[in-house]
Amino acid sequence: MSGDNDLQKAERKVFTSTFQDGLLDIMIGSFVLMMAVGPLLSVQLGDFWSSAIFLPFWGLIYLGVLLTRKYVILPRTGKVKFGTARKHKLTRFSIIMVVANLIFLILGVIAAFRIVPSGNERSDWIINLIFSLTWLLFGSLAGLLLGLPRLIVYGLILAAAPIIGEWLRVEHGATHHGYPITFGIAAGVIFLIGVFLFVQLLRNNPLPPENVLEGKA
Repeated sequence: MSGDNDLQKAERKVFTSTFQDGLLDIMIGSFVLMMAVGPLLSVQLGDFWSSAIFLPFWGLIYLGVLLTRKYVILPRTGKVKFGTARKHKLTRFSIIMVVANLIFLILGVIAAFRIVPSGNERSDWIINLIFSLTWLLFGSLAGLLLGLPRLIVYGLILAAAPIIGEWLRVEHGATHHGYPITFGIAAGVIFLIGVFLFVQLLRNNPLPPENVLEGKA
């Protein structure tokens, strides 16, 4: 029993450390950046294309993360195979991401096709409240499933962004519901944390000597 517990603790530590390379944070920061830049493009491109234009950008980010993990991270940390329980957690995390993105898509459609009348201040607050609760739920569940408290903090930051943005619009006349300001700051914070974790991992895990990589004595 003691051996099994030690094995589970070791696997849990490796599982958590897998997400300490900063790449997940950089991806989240890049996604949040879309929330800040997209509204600025809506005047020239419209609500739909101002979001669709980011699809190639997302493809490049995802490809960059895969290549970085393969050619930069794995040579330093090695490849890890998780047990069934950890795989199930990753599956549930993926489902949460899909559901969250569907909710964001629905909210985008509501805004793009004016399903809720524009200029209705009460409706604006309701949409932003749903937006905030989605971020909070997503961050909390992701943080609990992956054992990463900072994702819960990200959820709180992102949940506050739409509400603060709407307040900036009402009280100070901020354009685009204040999203370029609030989500821009949030994206910068999350992205910088990811870069910090990535640099820290590189410093703490230098490449092994060339003869070790080649299997020479």
